[in-house]
Amino acid sequence: SSRVQDQLRNTQQICHTYGAFAAILEGGSVVTWGVPNYGGDSSRVQDQLRNVQQISATGSAFAAILADGSIVTWGASLGGGDSSQAHDQLKKVQQICATGFTFAAILADGSVVTWGDPNRGGDSSRVQDQLRNVHQICATAFAFAAILADGSVVTWG
Repeated sequence: SSRVQDQLRNTQQICHTYGAFAAILEGGSVVTWGVPNYGGDSSRVQDQLRNVQQISATGSAFAAILADGSIVTWGASLGGGDSSQAHDQLKKVQQICATGFTFAAILADGSVVTWGDPNRGGDSSRVQDQLRNVHQICATAFAFAAILADGSVVTWG
């Protein structure tokens, strides 16, 4: 962290992958450091990392929720660092949860969008029609469990 030590002032949140850190600073900017392929290099998306509200991480990628409910991802593609296939769906994101390899986002309408390693929770197509009115998502290293409004639980991964 010596490379970024002078930037780490008024830090609001720190999150980590297996090899990197990301810190949200007062005002919503982000500073990253550590192994580049594990999210330590955010230069590709740095200009988008403004008004960041929350950061979540898999083992090798980060996902930041911006104030407008959109997200920015970086790090290893298979670890969720590439959200391009789900990008159009990722609007009004309320919460992000992560396994070691995959992200799941709850949207304002209670639906869920997943991306990352399809064999470790990134493919929720088998249960997608059940993922309505989701209130919370919890994760293990390889799977997700979603609590629905009626108190039932849906799992995948």
